Amino acid sequence: MGACCVPCIGAEYIRVFPKAIAYFCRLYMLLSIVIPTWNNLGFAKLCVESIRKNSAWPHQVILHINDGSDGTLQWAIGEGIDHSYTPDNTGICKAVNEAAGLAKHNYIVYMNDDMYVCPQWDTHIAHEIAALGTDCFMLSSTMIEPIDYKNPCVIAKDFGQTIETFDEKGLLQICNTIEKADWTGSTWPPTIVHRKYWLITGGYSIELSPGVSSDDDFSRKMWEAGCRIFKGVGRSRVYHFQSKSTLRIKKNDGRKQFLMKWGINQSTFNKYYIRRGNPYTGALAHPGPLHWEHFRAWLKRRFVA
Repeated sequence: MGACCVPCIGAEYIRVFPKAIAYFCRLYMLLSIVIPTWNNLGFAKLCVESIRKNSAWPHQVILHINDGSDGTLQWAIGEGIDHSYTPDNTGICKAVNEAAGLAKHNYIVYMNDDMYVCPQWDTHIAHEIAALGTDCFMLSSTMIEPIDYKNPCVIAKDFGQTIETFDEKGLLQICNTIEKADWTGSTWPPTIVHRKYWLITGGYSIELSPGVSSDDDFSRKMWEAGCRIFKGVGRSRVYHFQSKSTLRIKKNDGRKQFLMKWGINQSTFNKYYIRRGNPYTGALAHPGPLHWEHFRAWLKRRFVA
């Protein structure tokens, strides 16, 4: 089955009956994990290996292979990994959508290929989904990153930036001991949404190809679909190597596209709507009229963009 069988039991029951809930989730909680990759075989192998080794359940892994001339396509076929394929780099948006079309389960995860999932990452997601009592949500796991950019949604701890320097043993020893509270503003992968809302929103917007600002755009589409739960799960951890495949592409002007599409600045949406980086306090309310922010956006659209 693709869904957790206990979607409406509530947080109180999870607190009182954690073993029973874990048992039911163990039987039924499966994810379809979508991973776009572009000639990044070493990281893709490590990512898939970590999912297989550190997950509680046998989730479906779906790669979208761009080009694949480095051997990624042959490796995926040999490993029996579900995949879609394009002979050139089709960009994040189309890649994610193509792979998501192969999803077998009710919860779709979008993950980068330069991520390593930590033990219990999926059990914490399962418990969150069971506690929410709705399928209208957007969740994120919390990234551990080697470079500290003062991002309040991230744990900064260096376990290596390359496969050769990766301190897997060190990561596994402390990854679940670092304190990190839940945060609001789910946008960045790994993100988890119900298949129903993936279909309602149409997935990632291909007009933002190759993909700059597509994460923010998808969150905005979820907001328009009625989602008010944008939660970063502090205890669900993945290590992110911060490999920059975007350095190999010609970037789209995502901020301008977001402004022209939605009529507000991307920064306004993140600050006032989903309040990214703030402590999680529950479902979000509409921020109100924001007259000044809308006026600024109008000026930029009229005279700058």
